[in-house]
Amino acid sequence: MRKLSLHSENLIRRFTRDRRANAAIEFAFIVPLMLAMFFGMVEFSSALAANRKVTIIARTLSDLVSQSSSVTNTDLTNFNTTGNAVMNPYPLATLQTRVSEIYVDPATLAGKVIWSKGNGMADRPANSAFVVPTALQIGGTYLIYSEVNYTYVPAVGYMMAKAGVTLSDNTYTRPRISLCVLFGTAVCGT
Repeated sequence: MRKLSLHSENLIRRFTRDRRANAAIEFAFIVPLMLAMFFGMVEFSSALAANRKVTIIARTLSDLVSQSSSVTNTDLTNFNTTGNAVMNPYPLATLQTRVSEIYVDPATLAGKVIWSKGNGMADRPANSAFVVPTALQIGGTYLIYSEVNYTYVPAVGYMMAKAGVTLSDNTYTRPRISLCVLFGTAVCGT
């Protein structure tokens, strides 16, 4: 019995002094953490890039509409196609856009929707109330307001919600060529 005990003690001493497997054990502990950090960085940086593209689309739509004196359904479709090109290489299935023209009433400084056209979003009803930011409340003027919503779905889904994250942005611009941008039956000065 004593001999077995001495043999066991020797094995334990040799095992505790042996440093040959330390690197493998440290590697086994660190690899999961490093992989989690790697996939997390990939997912979050991709989401940030998609968010930047959403901002660019909102600005592009508003800018393109504001450079026209009138737009048609075909024009708005083409502007949305341009926005779709900006979103490349991300999937377009969840991209929603809407462009509206807002009139700022000179008496109340309240906004009123003149026209609205959505792509994946419902159109805003004509003549509906619209809250205009204080800095843009200049009576008797028009604003082009674009909105973009996009659901970013991560490729891996380990660090973010697998269902996705909703990204959105909006932009205001003033018409550049004329007092307002005509669309459909809308007229300026209302």
